[in-house]
Amino acid sequence: MSQGPHLSIRNVSKTFHGDEPFTALSGLDLDVRAGELLALVGPSGCGKSTLFALIAGLTVPTGGEIRIGGAPASAPARGVAVQQYTLFPWRTALGNVEFGLEGGPGDRRERARELLSIVGMSGYEECYPHELSGGRRELVALARSLAFEPGVLLLDEPFAGLGRGTREWVGDELVRVWERTGKTVLLVTHDVEEAVRVGRRVAVMTSGPGRIREVVDAGSPAGSARRHVGRLLREEIAVARGRKVAA
Repeated sequence: MSQGPHLSIRNVSKTFHGDEPFTALSGLDLDVRAGELLALVGPSGCGKSTLFALIAGLTVPTGGEIRIGGAPASAPARGVAVQQYTLFPWRTALGNVEFGLEGGPGDRRERARELLSIVGMSGYEECYPHELSGGRRELVALARSLAFEPGVLLLDEPFAGLGRGTREWVGDELVRVWERTGKTVLLVTHDVEEAVRVGRRVAVMTSGPGRIREVVDAGSPAGSARRHVGRLLREEIAVARGRKVAA
């Protein structure tokens, strides 16, 4: 996998103007390498969702620049897919993935089967969403996102509604899919253990207005990355609440 930045965010700020202007992001810098799975954590209200909207081209920064594959992000950004977690209840798993694919019916169906195989869902093609567990529905949603051939895949709390055991299983499946496809993936989570287990690096955001405080290598010796990320996150939560963290 290439080590150059595929997603480059430079000095980005975002202010929402209203009766009382609100700055969500200020001076944010982040590089996501081509083919990297990077996890993003931060306290509530730090601007994670705003950052995702900027990367996806759903809104534009007040200042700074976002480049994807060396080109300025457009609106909506080409080559970026934001995972949608709601499946069409009247369509099978295969039909959900097939929906929106280009080409003739036969080509779409073959490609949808291939994508379901990639995410470990072979044998579930004809199941409807209500017949699948929450974890398997997430995998169908992941396959549908991959159908758009994104250069960057944005995952915003994809496992939030799942129990601990299922979260770990689906997280492991995500890593396997990432290793197989080589996609550039940016994952938002509030779970430090999940961020360190799934992400190859973990970017920790400050309390609002958000910026990147530190990017941690998740491949550090066992437990050290988790403790360090947890410490940084506790400090930022404390800042947001207006108090200090005990050493």
